[in-house]
Amino acid sequence: MPIGPCPQAERVEEASLDQMLKTQSPLDSAATGASGLDAVLFREGMSRVAGAVHVVTTGGAKGRAGFTATAIAPVTDNPASLLVCVNTGSRSAQALLANGVFCVNTLGAADTGIADVFAGRADLQGEARFSVGEWVTLATGSPVLASALVSFDCRLTDARTVATHHIIIGEIVAVRLGEPGSALVYHGRAYREL
Repeated sequence: MPIGPCPQAERVEEASLDQMLKTQSPLDSAATGASGLDAVLFREGMSRVAGAVHVVTTGGAKGRAGFTATAIAPVTDNPASLLVCVNTGSRSAQALLANGVFCVNTLGAADTGIADVFAGRADLQGEARFSVGEWVTLATGSPVLASALVSFDCRLTDARTVATHHIIIGEIVAVRLGEPGSALVYHGRAYREL
């Protein structure tokens, strides 16, 4: 599942995508198998899967960092834990692994600007990204977005590398419930309100 929204991962030439979709039948897609699946077709398929938008942050000895992600999932409720997928080349991923803590902040519909900042769609890098929004901390010291619908503060318990991404699992040590409201989702390469 791709980390989203990421402009570099989603650049698709419409002509080549249209041509591929016209020439590949549904049976061809199913028969291709994982090793021969076209990456453009995979990304197009995933663009049709709606996902909640989160900003994953970390704070500690290696500094504060964060990124926008849709590849988040619960693992178990005992102990409460979740997983995050992030590109191995990401500077934020390196900081998260070094700090050993992270916070998953689920964004509300009004937080599209924050999603863009942490997706690299603004001229802000590193620590400067935290100048947008109001940030507090919970148990781990990772930045918690005050306007988030919910924030899950986690301690890293496992990390695996699969191809181009780290699969990071964290035990939730604190939860902050924000004000109820509409969620920000990503679908069809655009933000939507749910």
